Amino acid sequence: MVVPVSGSPDDERAIDLAAAVCTGSETTLILVYVVEVPQRYALDVELPEQIERGSAILERAAQYAQRVARGKWKRVLTELLQARVAGAAIVDEAIERAADAIIMATRSRWTLGVLTQGETLPYILDNAPCDVVVVRVAERGEAAS
Repeated sequence: MVVPVSGSPDDERAIDLAAAVCTGSETTLILVYVVEVPQRYALDVELPEQIERGSAILERAAQYAQRVARGKWKRVLTELLQARVAGAAIVDEAIERAADAIIMATRSRWTLGVLTQGETLPYILDNAPCDVVVVRVAERGEAAS
C-alpha cells in the first residue's frame, strides 16, 4: 500500500484511511515523499533543504502510522524520491513495489476560476496499475450543517 505524503495535516487522513482499509497484519505501508526537481536543474541535483524537509515529513508520518495502527502493518517503509513530476514518481513506486493500492488525501482548490485537485491526482488516477483510494478533505465550514 503506497501513501504519498506532503507534510500537510491531510497526510494523517490518508494514513487513517490506509489503516481502515488494511485487511491484515501482512500489509506493508510505503510512505512516499517526492521532491519535484525544476526543469532547470539536473534530476540528481543536490537539494539539501528539500531533502531535509522531506525526511522530517516522512519521519513524522511513519511515527503517526505506527501510533494509529498498532499491529496493522507488517512494516512501515519510507521513500524519499526526486522526480520532475510527483504523480509519475508515485505511480512508478507503486509499480516497483507491486502495490495493491495507492491511498491519498486531496483538497479541491480554485485555480484560474476552475475547481481542481492539482496535477498529481489526475495523473495517478489515469496511470496507476492498482486501486486508487482518495479522500477529499473538506475545507472548514464546507460541511453541511
